[in-house]
Amino acid sequence: MNNEKSFALIGYPLGHSLSPVIHSELFKIANLSASYKLLEIEPKSLESKADELKSLQGFNVTIPHKTNIIPFLEELSDKARLFGAVNTVDCKNGRLIGFNTDCIGFLRALNAAGIELGGRVLICGCGGVSRMFAFESALAGGETTFAIREGSMQKCKALCSELEEKLGKKSNIVLLSDAGKGYDLIINGTPVGMFPNVDECPLSEETIISSGAVFDAIYNPEETALLKIAKRSGIKHLNGLSMLVWQAAAAEEIWNGVDFSEDEINNIVDKLRVKSEK
Repeated sequence: MNNEKSFALIGYPLGHSLSPVIHSELFKIANLSASYKLLEIEPKSLESKADELKSLQGFNVTIPHKTNIIPFLEELSDKARLFGAVNTVDCKNGRLIGFNTDCIGFLRALNAAGIELGGRVLICGCGGVSRMFAFESALAGGETTFAIREGSMQKCKALCSELEEKLGKKSNIVLLSDAGKGYDLIINGTPVGMFPNVDECPLSEETIISSGAVFDAIYNPEETALLKIAKRSGIKHLNGLSMLVWQAAAAEEIWNGVDFSEDEINNIVDKLRVKSEK
């Protein structure tokens, strides 16, 4: 009898993903007999795949299904309900329960790096992951400012209204080109600086070097132009790789009731870093 547990990542398109490698490492640490696969599911096919997904013990969710999956779930965690987005689903007796472990990964990554979330926080972008950053910043009591392109103004105003309605927190909006100075923490949730456009930077050097710390959700390249400026200026900085591993670990905790130490997570991050350098 095969007692191996089955897990997956759903999204479309998926392309290259580090998730199978990360979860394989986590399975080894937890001494679990389990598999993790990639399931490319087009938006129009999501409903027809419901039974297949229920046959798994759990699955992760990425673009474009983080919101689309919600109607198929029986229950949501508090954070998933607050964000209106799900990235982890636990399958228990045919019931699908949605969670958001992106936020857990973000908070644990910052904590492990000694970066405090609070004070004056500048968030580059207002979609996808920036939305989660904004909610966590507000929950931590931060004074949140969004730095965006002109074309994102309407979308950003809607997010600011939602933050005020749900959490009673007001936010500010500036253009990326006119972000100002003196932020305690800069968070980049845009793809600016991602491979192959590695020389691009979302903010001016003046804004970056006046900040207390910088977090960039990008992890390819390991050091974006944004992080290079922070490093050169002696500012505490971190890329998104540890967040990626920590959110996967949080999913494993939900699925399998296991725990991971900071050293174990750091070892996986180091392995992934070495692989990316080869």
